[in-house]
Amino acid sequence: MSRIRSKDTAIEKIAFSFLRKNKIHFQPHYSKVAGKPDIALPSKKRAIFINGDFWHGYHFGRWKNRIPKKYWVAKIEGNILRDRKNCRKLKREGWEVMKIWGHELIKNPSLTCRKISKFLTAKEKLSVNKKHKYI
Repeated sequence: MSRIRSKDTAIEKIAFSFLRKNKIHFQPHYSKVAGKPDIALPSKKRAIFINGDFWHGYHFGRWKNRIPKKYWVAKIEGNILRDRKNCRKLKREGWEVMKIWGHELIKNPSLTCRKISKFLTAKEKLSVNKKHKYI
């Protein structure tokens, strides 16, 4: 566990690099709001979380039975609950929140980065696609 990174992961580097190349200014790992979003625009109150599939439970119900139950199930379920709680808190504070899964950035980085860019640079409030929306 000590080698697991919470910052500067490979999937974050893909998104950060794209945004910097396109001169889109953002705050990485913005610690002044709940959940410490990976990408934030405080002036527009927009936050993006880039989540690793395993750690944040992408389709957790499908593979939950294949991991050691003693530690990992509780850990990942706790991460999922914490993510939802942080998202709800941000939304109550007027933030728009987008969630990006790691496999999306790896499978199709250009399309996913364009979605991130569009979300960050939109002039008015967006209705975020349900696929990327927290519940």
